[in-house]
Amino acid sequence: MKKLVTPIYILILAGIAFTLSFGPTRDKFVSLTRSFPFLLGFIKIALLGTMGELLSGRIVTGNWKFSGIRLHQRVLVWGFLGILFTVVFPIFSIGTTGLVMSGLLPGKGHNLAVAFWSSFFMNMIFAFPMMVFHRITDTLIDRGQLFTPWPLVEVYTGIDWKNMFHIAGFSCIWFWIPAHTFTFMLPPEFRVVSAAFLSLALGLILGYGKRKAFLKSKE
Repeated sequence: MKKLVTPIYILILAGIAFTLSFGPTRDKFVSLTRSFPFLLGFIKIALLGTMGELLSGRIVTGNWKFSGIRLHQRVLVWGFLGILFTVVFPIFSIGTTGLVMSGLLPGKGHNLAVAFWSSFFMNMIFAFPMMVFHRITDTLIDRGQLFTPWPLVEVYTGIDWKNMFHIAGFSCIWFWIPAHTFTFMLPPEFRVVSAAFLSLALGLILGYGKRKAFLKSKE
């Protein structure tokens, strides 16, 4: 069964890519996104974010791991982030467009400039706190405490902040600003699905940072 995981994983990604590239299914996707933005946001990020996290574990350990990781809880957290992304993208897109149009930021009349500024402010203001939130929920899931009163002080102080800033924090600059600049160039209906594909990378980055912190704690 384990030998089938990798082909199934690839088939899922190929199926999503086909859905978005084939005219009739793409049109249906756009229609559903407009009609049910929060539901589609939940589904897209829950699926691809979890796949990214699983891929991270596969790369780090050499094996796919599904048991003992409370997978359903991880899916719920990624889905919640999908709902959050559905709100966050318009906030930064519309807000930044207003700043550019009013002359408070340079780039009026240039879509690339507006996309860059939208990505810049989203990553400088929102991205790192979001990754910290994910690290906290990830730790709570590992400890079996996601559905109990959260010991936030204990979990917060237990984070390896040097590692968190070095890996997740700097990724906001070298990876996420360019990646989300491209995302903001897309039509609004495709921005969350672009973020969903990028959540594969987010899962890898957070998974790598978590693994590095774990190995450091064992030294």
